[in-house]
Amino acid sequence: MNKFKGSKTAEESSAVLSDAIIEDFPKSTEGRVLFYIAILFSVFQLLIAAHIIDLSSQVVRAIHVGFLGLIGLPLISALKNYSLISRTFFWILGILSFGIGLYQLIEYKDLIVRAGDPNTADIIVGVLVLVVLFVACWILMGSSLPIMSGFFLLYCLFGNYLPGIFQHRGYDFKQIIEQMSYGTEGIYGVPIYVSSTYIYLFILFGSFLERAGMIKLFNDVSMGLVGHMTGGPAKVAVISSGMMGTISGSGIANVVTVGQFTIPLMKKFGYRSAFAGGVESTASMGGQIMPPVMGAVAFIMAETLGIQYYEVCIAAIFPAFFYYASAFWMVHLEASKNNLIGLPKDQLPSAYKALKEKWYLVLPLAALVYLLFAGYTPLYAGIIGLILTTFLILGASIALGFSSKTKRFIFWIALGFIASSFFKLGTTIIIVTLFLLLAWNFFVKGGKKTLIDCRDSLADGAKTALPVGLACAIVGIIIGALTLTGIANTIGQLIIEIGKNSLMVSLFLTMIVCIIVGTGIPTIPTYIITSAIAGPALFKLGVPLLVSHMFVFYFGILADLTPPVALACMAAAPIAKEDGNKIANESMKIAAAGFVIPFMAVYAPEIMLQNPAGKSLDLFALSVIYIFIKVSIAIIFWGMAVIGHYKVTLNWIERVFGVIAAGLFIISDPLLDKIGFVITVITIFLIWYRIKKLASR
Repeated sequence: MNKFKGSKTAEESSAVLSDAIIEDFPKSTEGRVLFYIAILFSVFQLLIAAHIIDLSSQVVRAIHVGFLGLIGLPLISALKNYSLISRTFFWILGILSFGIGLYQLIEYKDLIVRAGDPNTADIIVGVLVLVVLFVACWILMGSSLPIMSGFFLLYCLFGNYLPGIFQHRGYDFKQIIEQMSYGTEGIYGVPIYVSSTYIYLFILFGSFLERAGMIKLFNDVSMGLVGHMTGGPAKVAVISSGMMGTISGSGIANVVTVGQFTIPLMKKFGYRSAFAGGVESTASMGGQIMPPVMGAVAFIMAETLGIQYYEVCIAAIFPAFFYYASAFWMVHLEASKNNLIGLPKDQLPSAYKALKEKWYLVLPLAALVYLLFAGYTPLYAGIIGLILTTFLILGASIALGFSSKTKRFIFWIALGFIASSFFKLGTTIIIVTLFLLLAWNFFVKGGKKTLIDCRDSLADGAKTALPVGLACAIVGIIIGALTLTGIANTIGQLIIEIGKNSLMVSLFLTMIVCIIVGTGIPTIPTYIITSAIAGPALFKLGVPLLVSHMFVFYFGILADLTPPVALACMAAAPIAKEDGNKIANESMKIAAAGFVIPFMAVYAPEIMLQNPAGKSLDLFALSVIYIFIKVSIAIIFWGMAVIGHYKVTLNWIERVFGVIAAGLFIISDPLLDKIGFVITVITIFLIWYRIKKLASR
């Protein structure tokens, strides 16, 4: 049962667990109890989302964190096969975690009255929630994030003794505990608010779609489209993971789901283990920036900036496209360099046939996109999308029981009319229909299995949400410290001072900070920390606020591909049967071409479909097209320079010219652009001439 024993290191084990709990629930009484607690967690979140239960936001956040501890601590101790004493200890901590959530429920009104003057019980509970949270995050995600959060907590306590600009005025112990454990600027701040609402709902949405067969559909379509090309298996990984990114914002979860298929496939056709793991890691992490269901960061970003979620999605369209285009290009070059052929075409599934058979699975996603862009809240869009997905799952088993195609056709038409009626009749008819479908499935052949799949999806959703939610909770400590002490402004001023002389230097330092901060921690806390520090500073340097936040978000994603602790690569390691750092080295090479994208977006916000200069629609459209061409050239030449190949092995002159051409396009300067185009033409000519010369021999 324990898959974490054997060749894997503790670091690798924690990395695998950092974004999703991979194991099934233990096949024991303890496991069954945890399984049903997980279902209860999901049901609670659904009742809150549907406003069937109305509680204050603060109480919902506290109970959300309570559930995370109640499930996470005992589950991991069971999966890692700890001793009975250790498991009992973690059960006690888990129950304590849930009890703390109930304390906020029971004492809610009194806590409001006591705000600013907590009593002894409040302080004790506040300390306990910190202890439980640190332990839960340590066991679930490894040491990096708890150590970083602990450092900021110590800074609050003892920062008044530090010299120079890092010294603060000093804060009372009670004040610090209240800041961290109560209110909305610590553990229960914006990140956990988003986790307890949008994020959880969209995780469930992805879980149900996966159960419905979405992964198989994506794999079949990508196999049919690109499987026969040069480097076909690797290109399948890129396309399939990109498609999966439309419904799942968890990069590491993608690695262990899609990667179970793509990594062995690549290895079977001659790809090195490290390269196969690197391709899947890079492709999977891009899912966090892939609309319409982006990673948790997108929801946090929208809430932090006070903008609509769809605005973040719009800004991410081209960065996501270029991310996957660059990965696809790098894979093509590597495969061409090593003469890695595609799969036999006659052995591949038909993309057309796969879409013809399973096209209906796209309908909930289409409805979700429509609702988001029609101005509905992500919470409303998510609950409707989830219900529609459930309609498909439950309806499919019922439709199979009809004796004729006519009856099935009438059934689906009727269900479609009911599903679309919520615009006029509200959600009541949807919920009533859902319960009728649930009851109907008890009496049809295969219906009980379908109900079991739905039940399991609820548990899987809760399991997947554990590390995401805990990361959102513990990073609240860092945000609380930054808010309380004002250290974020101090660091921001340093970035501004540097940026006065060179914006590029400021951007480069911000990139380095993102990668360093993101070492060993998920993208969510990386973004939250770096955006709180660098986001406002870059804005003051003239970078549009959304662009500055997308900049740190992008490099937060790349941080999980960067040695020495690349979480995504560590997750791929046991599947590829290769060292995680070797996979990370390959991931960095595959992702290298994409490094230019966020830099170019700063100088040309049109990449993110932003129009800060207020250009007319025609001029803006032309600017977008022009920037699209520049980014494409930069990615092509940067990729060729890194891999050192395009049809022939490139010499050092051609590679240097490629780097220069890509570099000149980063800064939107007319003169540099002209020089860049000239060097582009020269480089193309040099490569073409040598290819022609070799072909004539």
